[in-house]
Amino acid sequence: MEDRDVYLDYAATTPVDERVVEAMLPYYSEVWGNPNSLYRRGREAYTALESARERVVSAIGASHPNEIIFTAGGTESDNAALIGIVTRAKPAGGHVIVSAFEHHAVLEPAHFLEKSGYEVTYLAPRPEGYIEPDDLRVVLRDDTVLVSVMHGNNEIGTLQPIRALAEVAHDRGALFHTDASQTLGKVPFDVAELGVDAASFSGHKIYGPKGVGALYLKRGTPFAPMVRGGGQEFKKRSGTQNVAGAAGFATALDLMLAELPAESERLAELRNRVVEGITSIIENTVESATHPARLPNIAHLIIKGVEGEAMLLQLDAKGIAISTGSACSSGSLEPSHVLLSIGCPAELAHGSVRVSLGRYTSADDVEYFLEVFPPIVERLRAMSPLYEKMFGSTIK
Repeated sequence: MEDRDVYLDYAATTPVDERVVEAMLPYYSEVWGNPNSLYRRGREAYTALESARERVVSAIGASHPNEIIFTAGGTESDNAALIGIVTRAKPAGGHVIVSAFEHHAVLEPAHFLEKSGYEVTYLAPRPEGYIEPDDLRVVLRDDTVLVSVMHGNNEIGTLQPIRALAEVAHDRGALFHTDASQTLGKVPFDVAELGVDAASFSGHKIYGPKGVGALYLKRGTPFAPMVRGGGQEFKKRSGTQNVAGAAGFATALDLMLAELPAESERLAELRNRVVEGITSIIENTVESATHPARLPNIAHLIIKGVEGEAMLLQLDAKGIAISTGSACSSGSLEPSHVLLSIGCPAELAHGSVRVSLGRYTSADDVEYFLEVFPPIVERLRAMSPLYEKMFGSTIK
């Protein structure tokens, strides 16, 4: 069998599309001025920056350019949303709600707010990987400042009922933020239709450059800037703007939206092939979450009785890249907090794998994975005391 280079970890990051690179190049060597300068070079850069901003405004259904703040990525956008909104809305303390299976870019600022005197409720999803609006309603309080629930989970791929959740939060007087880093460009996303007050985005999840993202802040939303200085980005995020990055982000988003319907359908078919193939070939294997509302490109499976890291390394030796969970926590030996939040036992969580598909994934790539993976699992299970303890000697 000929080894290949098969990348199946698009939820971790994506390669920069050549069309995006082409769109960015002029802002490194030709239109390189400071967009805050008044002379010609600065005006040219400013025009490019605002053109990118307008394209993002149009793409997400925002109402005004000053609702889009360019940042250094999704993590900064999440941090700015939680800390900036909460500390401005209620400086003396209050109540915050975040879902228990958020990305660490939301959980860590939530922990920071706890240490700063705010109370934080970590709302657990249902076992199928879904936040029920009624569950949110139960934990809301009169002093709840902000609710943050991600649009699509980066590990198990389930989509959340953001519009309904935002309505529940607003009915109690709370603001609502969603991390849309995994969903932007992959499923329809419109801030007006969803009714959110803030949303976070990341360039490198949509075939754009790393180190650039955006924060949507609905006009009138209270906000205290985290990065202070010259007052750029409408005094919400100081620092000379990354014009090339903004142009790349906007171009990547344009391309995603132009290709969205057909690409979403193609990826869903490949994803279903992965799930059906693995669960039919490898016994004692299940999907981590079963809710039907999900991203089209993420398959998350629990391979019982095998360590995820061992599967990852043996697949890597065959030229296949997958993940055992969120890339940001891949150096940790702790079981996935996402899986624990939906009630998955720790010993099973350790045996999880995430296969995430993307623009350059082919049907042949999927078939190669389905050919290579089962023998790897069989070898590892044959050496696994855990598997023998769980299921007895069932290796064929």
